[in-house]
Amino acid sequence: MRMFDIKKFKTVTSASSRYEKQLNRIRGKGLDSRFIEEAIGNAVRNLPNKITSFVIYGEPQSGKTEMMICLTAKLLDQGRQIVVVLLNDNVELLKQNLSRFRQSGIDPNPKNFTEVTDPNVEIGTSRWIIFCKKNARDLRKLNEKLKGHSELTVIDDEADYASPNSKKNRGEISRINGLVGMLLGSNGTYIGVTATPARLDLNNTFDNANDCWVNFPPHAHYAGQDVFFPVNPDRGVAYRLTLLPDHGDDPKYLRKALFSFFVSVAHLNTEINVSEMSYSMLVHTSGKRADHTEDYKNIQKTINILKNSSNAKFDGYAEEIWGMARERFGEERADGLLEYILQNISRCCMVVMNSDVDKKSVDYTAATHPTSPFTIAIGGNIISRGVTFDNLLSMFFTRDVKHKIQQDTYIQRARMFGSRNEYLEYFELTIPEHLFFDWHKCFVFHRLALESVKSGHGVPVWLEDSRVVAVSASSIDKATVAVDSGEMGFGVFDLSKEVEELCHFVYEGKRDALEALNELHKLLGDSAMPRYVIQYIESFLPEGQSSIAIHKPFSISNYKDADQEKIERSRGFIGTTQLEKDKFPQAMHHLIVFFNTKGKARIYYRYVGGIKFLKNLRKYLK
Repeated sequence: MRMFDIKKFKTVTSASSRYEKQLNRIRGKGLDSRFIEEAIGNAVRNLPNKITSFVIYGEPQSGKTEMMICLTAKLLDQGRQIVVVLLNDNVELLKQNLSRFRQSGIDPNPKNFTEVTDPNVEIGTSRWIIFCKKNARDLRKLNEKLKGHSELTVIDDEADYASPNSKKNRGEISRINGLVGMLLGSNGTYIGVTATPARLDLNNTFDNANDCWVNFPPHAHYAGQDVFFPVNPDRGVAYRLTLLPDHGDDPKYLRKALFSFFVSVAHLNTEINVSEMSYSMLVHTSGKRADHTEDYKNIQKTINILKNSSNAKFDGYAEEIWGMARERFGEERADGLLEYILQNISRCCMVVMNSDVDKKSVDYTAATHPTSPFTIAIGGNIISRGVTFDNLLSMFFTRDVKHKIQQDTYIQRARMFGSRNEYLEYFELTIPEHLFFDWHKCFVFHRLALESVKSGHGVPVWLEDSRVVAVSASSIDKATVAVDSGEMGFGVFDLSKEVEELCHFVYEGKRDALEALNELHKLLGDSAMPRYVIQYIESFLPEGQSSIAIHKPFSISNYKDADQEKIERSRGFIGTTQLEKDKFPQAMHHLIVFFNTKGKARIYYRYVGGIKFLKNLRKYLK
C-alpha cells in the first residue's frame, strides 16, 4: 500500500496559465483578443526595463476592464504576489468591476478590501487581487493591512481622477495621492489606466514615464470619437443628433427627447428585435442636485400624463408621439408604435444617481443593466466617469457650460461610446449646439495630442484654447511643463529623395499643399504623417490652400541642444524664423521635415492661432 506523501502536496499551487485561460475565455465568446494581447505585451515589456510607473490609455468604454483582467492574470503568472485594483469612490463602479473580475474565473478570487482588512485574514505569501475605492478611509485601512508587503502592483482604473497631486505647486501632497504613494512604497509598480492621460502627464503623477505609455486600441465593434465626433460633423453623423438652442431651459426639449426615446424603443421592440429588449436614456444635468430633482419631476409628470387617458394633456402628448413616429417610420407603423408605448409606459423605470444616494449604497443596477424597456437615469458627475450603461439608446444634456470646459472631464462624459453598432442608427444625442462643438473640439485636441505617442516617438503635446482647457491648472507641474512650445512631431522615417522633392515642389508653389499631405501619408504611413492630422487641417482652411505652409526640409545638425537620434528638442524646432511669415502670411498650419546626418527624419506640425500647447519637458531615467 502506498504511503501518504505530504511533500507532494506542499508544492501544489495554481498553474501559471491564468493569462492564457483569460484569453481563451474571451475567444470563446467569439471576441477578438489581439488588441488586449498587444497592449499587455507592450506593458510587461516595460517591467524588465525598470519602468515602474506608466500609463495604459484607450478610448472611453473600449473594453479596458477586460484588458485589466488579462493584465492582472499576466502579472500573477509572472510571480507578482499582490495586485491592488484602485477604483473611483463610487459604489456602483466598484460593484461593476469586482463582479466582472469574479465572473472571469480569475485565480485567486478577487476581494473587496473589506474582506482583507479583517484581522483574521492573513496575507502571508499567497497571491491576492484586492479591490479598493480611492477613498481616504478605505486606503488608510488597506495601507495598514499591507504594511510590510513590498513590491505591490497597483492598477489604477480612471487613473487621472483623484490620484494626481492637486497640491504639487504648493509643495504639498493631496490626500489620495499621498495614500496611493504610501501603498506603492519604494518598490511598488504603478500602472495607470485611463482614457484621458493628460493630467497624469502634466502632473508627473508617481513619476510616470510618458515616453513608455501603452496604447490600448478599441475592438472592431467599438463606436467612439470617430463615430460620435467625426472631424467634419457638418457632413453628417451615423446617429440621430439633435442640437438645442444655446440659451433657455424649456422643459419641452426634454419632453421631446423622451418621446423620441419611447418611439425608438417601440420600433426596435416591434420591428427589429426577435424578443423584447430593455433600453436606457441618460439625462445629464448640471452638477447641482436640485437640477436632478427638477428633471425627475418633469419626466415623472410626463409619464403620469401618458398613463392617464383622462388627463387634459393626454391627447396632445399622444398626438405628438404619433406624429414623431409617422415622420420617422411611416404612417402605417405610427399607430402600432404609439400603442406599444401606451401599453408599456407603466413599465418605465427612473433612477436618480447622485452623490447623496451613492453614499447610502443605493443599487444603480436598474439603470446600468436595464430590465425595463423604458429606463431613465438622471444625474451629473456620478454618471460621468467609469460607469457603463448597457443598451444606452439616448443621451440628453440639459444645460450648456458657462465657463471653460476641461477635456478630461468631457471626454469621460461620452457614455454613449462602446459597443453600440447594433442600434447606432437609432441612438440619439440631444445637446445644446455650442456645447456639442466644444465637446467635439475636446476630442479633436485630445486625438492630436496622442498621435505622437501612438507613433512610438516623443511625448504628447496637449492643446487648449479660450473655451477648452487640457486639465485643471492646479494639476499642472509648473516646474517641468512648458506652455506654447507650439508644435508636435510624429514618427521617425528614412528621408527619401521623393519626400524632399515633394516638399520643395509645394514650397515653390508647383504642387497643391493638401494634395501633397495626402501623398506624404501614402509614402510614409500613418505614424509619420497621421491621417487624422490631415483631416483636421482639411476641416479648417479659412484661407483655402494659403492656410497651409509646407516648408523645405531642414537639417538639425547645427542644433547642439537637440537629440540627434530621436530628432527632438525640448524648446521645439519651429520658431518665428522657421514660420517664414513673409512667404506664408496667411498660413496657420505649418509642416516642416527635420532630418539628421544619418538620413532619419520627422515631420513637425505647428498650428498658429489661438491655441496653447503644453508639453512636459522632463526627462526620464531608464
